[in-house]
Amino acid sequence: MADSTDHLLTRDLDAPVEDDQVGPLAPLEGEPTSVDVEAIPVDSPEHATTTPSQAELDERLAKVRTAMAAKDLDALIVTDPANMYYLTGYNAWSFYMPQCLVVPASGEQHLFARAMDAAGAGYTAVLPTEQVHGYPEELVHRSDAHPYEWIGARARELGLVEDDERFRIGVESDSHFFTARDYLALASVLPKSPGIDSNELVNWVRVVKSPYEQRLMRIAGQIAQRAMERALESIVVGRRQCDVAAEILHAQASGTAQHGGDYPAIVPMLPTGDAAGTPHLTWSSAPFVEGEATTIELCGVHQRYHVPLARTIMLGEPPQRLADAAKVVEEAMAVTLEATHPGASCEAVHTAFNDVINRHGLTKDSRIGYSIGIAYPPDWGEHTISLRPGETRELEAGMTLHVILGMWMDGWGYELSEPVLVTPAGAERLTHVPQELTIRK
Repeated sequence: MADSTDHLLTRDLDAPVEDDQVGPLAPLEGEPTSVDVEAIPVDSPEHATTTPSQAELDERLAKVRTAMAAKDLDALIVTDPANMYYLTGYNAWSFYMPQCLVVPASGEQHLFARAMDAAGAGYTAVLPTEQVHGYPEELVHRSDAHPYEWIGARARELGLVEDDERFRIGVESDSHFFTARDYLALASVLPKSPGIDSNELVNWVRVVKSPYEQRLMRIAGQIAQRAMERALESIVVGRRQCDVAAEILHAQASGTAQHGGDYPAIVPMLPTGDAAGTPHLTWSSAPFVEGEATTIELCGVHQRYHVPLARTIMLGEPPQRLADAAKVVEEAMAVTLEATHPGASCEAVHTAFNDVINRHGLTKDSRIGYSIGIAYPPDWGEHTISLRPGETRELEAGMTLHVILGMWMDGWGYELSEPVLVTPAGAERLTHVPQELTIRK
């Protein structure tokens, strides 16, 4: 391995970012300026007001029902807020309370939420008023009663579910906001037809993105790029981590001149110094220090569609091990993206990466990527596709992935990621931030 670090990116990051510098992003290299669907350019302000067509929503529901039929489900209780959004457009910070969408094998979907949130569903969900139901406020945070008892009983009254051992009800038992008590309360009013794990049924339907969704992911990618550029510009010796986090959050929310941002499912992560060897750490009020590296993982969000992105910055001359790792990971990223195409198995993509780093004496135990799209806290992954050994599922055009090559060592680390759209021609990068280690001297 060569010792030279001449190829590493060195940029003048000393100039402060002024408010008047926050303007529209230039079109990304290789990015189409327009798409076929509705002929609305990616960078057009018109897109900010578009919503899925009824035909698209109908197709989503039809795909979910096809998957339900394959599992012999008579009804599905959807509790993941991302899946509720996907099927109905319902979007609110209400997921911390019991809520769900009941999808029968035939007939209309019905949304159940806290009464005050049910009233707000009319502003986002496509469902008519008679298909939205609010449970009484008196059921909130009680030990002797539970909203899912009310939800289950009301769903029975509406004919959405039956208390019959032959009636199979799928439940999203692994979603973040369906608790053990939720399940027990539901089962108490449907004792003969206990819930069956749906195994991320809706999540798997969401894996292949429609042209409409692909356009939203491209816009989210522009916001992610803008947030990362702001992060790299803002990290300087002596500046507090929390101040940089504020810069990133501002860039995420403001988005671009054409398209506003949305709140992220995960806050910016900034492991610094020795802590850079551990992922998923956030920020503190400590200042950035000369001679330390910081790994940055953040995302851009537009209409709940998430595009994550990771890069690494070094304040000062990088130690040789970091410089060497950066070169290896950059090489591995090129090979990995080349292997990412329709028909390739997730395992084969991982093998392509692993072969490169193994030649240089490096190893990585964790997966190198996962499916992304609609997300709500606390996670921006779709809980489906993983790029790892043993994963035989083949990639398809329309899938969107976060390929993250994080090398977390003892006391140091390096992160490089690329969010990509799988196209018939291969992997399309959704951001175009330089992949090299950023060095600030």
